[in-house]
Amino acid sequence: MRWLLEPLGISRLVPGDIDFRAGPGPRTTDFGPLGRIGFQICYEIIFSGQVVDRAHRPDFIFNPSNDGWFGSWGPPQHLAQARMRAIEEGLPVLRATTTGISAVIDADGIVRRHIPRHVAGRLDGFVPQAHAPTLFARAGNMLPLAWAAILLVLSLVALRRRQG
Repeated sequence: MRWLLEPLGISRLVPGDIDFRAGPGPRTTDFGPLGRIGFQICYEIIFSGQVVDRAHRPDFIFNPSNDGWFGSWGPPQHLAQARMRAIEEGLPVLRATTTGISAVIDADGIVRRHIPRHVAGRLDGFVPQAHAPTLFARAGNMLPLAWAAILLVLSLVALRRRQG
């Protein structure tokens, strides 16, 4: 967003000499009998509508992360965002963290098993089943944008009737 920041006298939001560039987007890796896995590294899981390769839907999302730099408030918030992605996409999420909250999240966003912050451990078990693609999984962020447009039109109609 350099085009927006430079007129304000700001060249960067973070230190460093190299700019960020967008990667190729979500990809699904087929591990044969282990299933198709979508990887979302660390904070990538927070971007609603951008965590799944729509052409190659995975069986679950794996979200490895180091939440240590987020402070005390970050790991619970990061877990909550991963739960939202599970609900939106209808896919289980497996989170593996070094100091945050590791968890098995089912496709309904329910944390089935977890390891608390700053506790070493492992979770054994089965990956929960995925749901069929949800409405959000099919429409993406166009769904909330459409709702916003509908509400805006209804508000304008109500305002016009009130004035008339």
